[in-house]
Amino acid sequence: MTLEKHDLHHEFPEFKDEIRHLKMNDAHFARLFTEYHELDHEVHRIETGAENTSDDYLETQKKQRLLLKDQLFSMLKKAKTVA
Repeated sequence: MTLEKHDLHHEFPEFKDEIRHLKMNDAHFARLFTEYHELDHEVHRIETGAENTSDDYLETQKKQRLLLKDQLFSMLKKAKTVA
């Protein structure tokens, strides 16, 4: 089973400049970005078998990751229209 990368640079390569700008200039975006990547790494460790947990916990973490990704994407789209 091949696991996909879900970091924001792979998910949204077209927003490379906006990601860099917002990480440096928007504390809220930077906090969400960090939270997203920590959660993504946790999910990846679970999916690769490096950590064991329940299926329910994994699904909860994936849903939280998706919620964060949606919030970050919305901020990226807004930043792109302003630029």
